[in-house]
Amino acid sequence: MEIVKSILFAVFCAAGALAAPQKPQISLTLIPPSPVTDQITLDVRGAVWNHGDSAKKFEVAVYLDEEKTGKLLHQETIEVAPQSPAGFKFRWPTKDQAGSHKILFVAEAGTEIRRSTRPMEILKSDIRSTRRVDGAWCSFNLPEMAEGTLYDPDLRKMTDDQWREMMHGMHGIGMDIFVIQESVHWHRHNLDGKPRYAANDFGAKAFYPSTLFTNRMPMAANDPIEAILSEADKLGMCVFMGAGLFAWFDYTPASLAWHRKVADELWQRYRHHPSFYGWYISGEKVGSLGNATERQQIIEFFKEFTPYVHRLAPDKPVMLAPNCFDLRGAEDAYRKLLPNVDILCPFGFHRMPKGQTGEQAATLLQSLCDETGAHLWMDMEVFLFNKQGALIPRPIDGLVSDLLRFPNFEKIICYQYPGLMTAPDASIKPGGDAPVKLYLDYKKHLKGPTK
Repeated sequence: MEIVKSILFAVFCAAGALAAPQKPQISLTLIPPSPVTDQITLDVRGAVWNHGDSAKKFEVAVYLDEEKTGKLLHQETIEVAPQSPAGFKFRWPTKDQAGSHKILFVAEAGTEIRRSTRPMEILKSDIRSTRRVDGAWCSFNLPEMAEGTLYDPDLRKMTDDQWREMMHGMHGIGMDIFVIQESVHWHRHNLDGKPRYAANDFGAKAFYPSTLFTNRMPMAANDPIEAILSEADKLGMCVFMGAGLFAWFDYTPASLAWHRKVADELWQRYRHHPSFYGWYISGEKVGSLGNATERQQIIEFFKEFTPYVHRLAPDKPVMLAPNCFDLRGAEDAYRKLLPNVDILCPFGFHRMPKGQTGEQAATLLQSLCDETGAHLWMDMEVFLFNKQGALIPRPIDGLVSDLLRFPNFEKIICYQYPGLMTAPDASIKPGGDAPVKLYLDYKKHLKGPTK
């Protein structure tokens, strides 16, 4: 019997090895992803991996639509160290390029040829924004917080297949950027900054089958992250991986070490998915970036974290979403922060403090991003708070107002889709009827101007 068990175990292990995810070979990332207007400059990034034991030289070339000399956008030679990736990037203005295109990436090392392709729809426009909601955040659930009271119980009931189904609902209204709010629920501090757990506490709970964290968040889905990525692969969507959450607003050295550890596991587990687009740091932050100590901490955090994950995948961007309040006086801090933040995605433009306007904040942030080479997207709020502090869907007029008021954002993504917007044919409707109404109202808006 023991011999039989040993044979079965060996067969099981062999099958597992055969089924192991493939290591990445080549990757192409467009920032921002399609669609865009003809008033932006596209950030084109590529990466190739060398899984061998000696260095390789790759001749890399990027073309528009066809692999022809006249269509060449960029060319260079890159050397890739053993067991490592290497990347390149360049900028390409979309002006006078309206239409449907393909960006083609070819990497050659001797007789070895690798290819990657991304579609790019360029819309003729007189502004940077597409005036569409291009994607959305997703929190799997937010226990211990009032915001998700009306929909968290339904989110916890969702199976892997229902998370896949939700991706189709988003895709159906052009929301093709998916931001995972957090992959692990820890919240080491309370919102007042006081510790909830000791630094070595095992209070962290993962939303996926983790080897780092033995505790799992209670939910019906086994691996909602895998479900989301695999469906996004099929639909051509882009997914930001939420490498957190350690604690709100915390960018201390302890937070940095924790985020690096989590990013390592997430990359090893999900790196084979073409839809794995980039990284999201979910600690958020006030627009002022806090006091002098906090400003220095967040600067140092991204100075270390962004190069670290770029060593894993050189082409994948890192995104931060602070609010847009009290920016004056923080300009120098942003000038030091933004060279290590690929995408800044602030929120709160329609509810500014007294004496400040959303337009002023958007203009200042755009100038800082232009100066430092960062991308500026908007985190649009599609919620209001009820009297108990729970999130409820925001009326469509508020969404349309933001889309019209702020013409300079390359991309607009919203917080959040699950529980605040729901396709009418979804088998489970977190939050009830109100999210279905907002979904249908927005879908109607896409077909023509709101009367």
